[in-house]
Amino acid sequence: MFYRENGQFKTNYRADQQIFPIAQDRVAVFVLLACAFVAVPLLASDYMFRAILIPFLIFSLAAIGVNILVGYCGQISLGSGAFMAVGAYSAYNFFVRVDGMPLLVALILGGVCAMLFGVVFGLPSLRVKGLYLAVATLAAQFFSDWMFLRIQWFTNNSTSGSVSVSDLQVFGLSLESPLSKYLFCLVLLAVIALLAKNLVRGAVGREWMAIRDMDVAAAVIGIRPMYAKLSAFAVSSFIVGVAGALWAFIYLGAWEPAAFSVDQSFRLLFMVILGGMGSIMGSFFGAAFIVVLPIALSQFLPALAGLFGVEISTAGVSHAELMVFGGLIVWFLIVEPHGMAKLWSTGKQKLRLWPFPH
Repeated sequence: MFYRENGQFKTNYRADQQIFPIAQDRVAVFVLLACAFVAVPLLASDYMFRAILIPFLIFSLAAIGVNILVGYCGQISLGSGAFMAVGAYSAYNFFVRVDGMPLLVALILGGVCAMLFGVVFGLPSLRVKGLYLAVATLAAQFFSDWMFLRIQWFTNNSTSGSVSVSDLQVFGLSLESPLSKYLFCLVLLAVIALLAKNLVRGAVGREWMAIRDMDVAAAVIGIRPMYAKLSAFAVSSFIVGVAGALWAFIYLGAWEPAAFSVDQSFRLLFMVILGGMGSIMGSFFGAAFIVVLPIALSQFLPALAGLFGVEISTAGVSHAELMVFGGLIVWFLIVEPHGMAKLWSTGKQKLRLWPFPH
C-alpha cells in the first residue's frame, strides 16, 4: 500500500536510468543521509563514534571494494588485508616524506599504490580461477606481511614495523575529535559508494558480471577477459587501499603489519558473503553485522550465562563469536546464498504486493 510505483511514469531515459527509480526509495535514502549527517552527530557519544560508527564506515568502504571483485566479477580473493596494508603504508610514506602533503591526497595516492599492487597479484586470474586464484591472492597477504616487517624503509626505519600519525587536517580543519573523523569517513564513503554504484550499472559493470556468470560466453560475444578481470582488481584494490589508509590514519592512529593480517581478509570476505555478493547495499549490511555482532555478544553472553549461574570469560566470548560467525556463514550459504541484501529485496517485493496474497 505504501510501497507502490503505480502512477510514477518515466518520460525520458534519464528518469528511467535513475539509481533509485521509485520515489519512496529516493525519500528513504534522503532521510537516511539526513540522519547520518545531522541526527547522528547530535545524538551519538564519543564511544559510539570510536567503537561502532567509524569502524562501520571504513569496513563498509572496504566491503564495497571486495564486493566489486568477488561479487560482481566472480574473482575469489583472500588478499584484501594485503591491499589494505599497502594503502595504509603507502599513504603513510607520502604523508611523512613529502612536506606539506595534504591528507586527502595521501589517502588517494595510497589507494593508487594498492591498485598497482592488486593488478600485479591479479595477473594469475588470467590463467587460473576458483580455489587456485584464492591461493594466488593469499600469496599477496604473505608477501605484504614480509615486506612491511623486513624492509624498514616502508616503516620509516622502524625496527618493529609500528608507525603512527598525528595532527591530521583536511582543508585546514582538524581531525582530532571523533565527530570530525566520523564526518570525514562518511563523506568519503558516500562519494565512493555513489561512484561504485554507477560503475557497476554501466558497461564496465556489465562486463564484470558477464565474466562472473560465464567467462567463455563473455569472450565469445566480444568481452576481453584480461581487461575485465584486471580492471576489477584495479578498482577493488584502489577502494580497499583507501579503506586501509582510513583504518590506519583515522581509526588506529598507530599500527603495525599485524593490523592487516589474513584475519582482516577473511573478515572482509565474511562481510560480502553475509551481506550479499553482487550488491552495494549488501556491503553495508555485512559491515554492520560484523561490527555490531561482537559488541552485542560481549554484552549478551555474560548476561545470559549469569542467569544460569555460570561465569563466562572474555576468551569464551571470543570463541563464541567465531562459532556464531561460522554458523551464520553456513546458514546463509544454505538458506540464502545471496545474503541479507536478498532478504531486503524480498521484503521490498512483498511490500509492493501487500495486502494481496503472494
